[in-house]
Amino acid sequence: MIPARSDSLILEVADLVVDVHTGIYSEETGQPQPLRISITARLGPAEHYAPDTPLAASKNYMDLKFAATQALPPGVHFTLIEAVADHICETVFVGDPRVEAVTVKIVKLAIAEAGEQIGMTLHRERR
Repeated sequence: MIPARSDSLILEVADLVVDVHTGIYSEETGQPQPLRISITARLGPAEHYAPDTPLAASKNYMDLKFAATQALPPGVHFTLIEAVADHICETVFVGDPRVEAVTVKIVKLAIAEAGEQIGMTLHRERR
């Protein structure tokens, strides 16, 4: 008996810097602030990928980048960066039913004083 495969494919886009209207303090509101956004998306059991495997067997990485850039609604103020991450997760899920889980890490660049990374990570499994 051949054991079931438990492979998965993890796609990543890391360290995108995106200007987003977010924050609760007066110095944060009214103008966009830079966020460093990294996204991982897990797809279900991976098949074997031969040299001539077409893109349709995977997912286009640019879909992840799109979710963190052009898919964010222009002019909308997100009070919390958690809401930005939530929007990105939902955009990735809607874009491809094969995505089983999404993780979004956001670092608020404008509040770092000594190069530290201040932010959050949201991990969501498909419901």
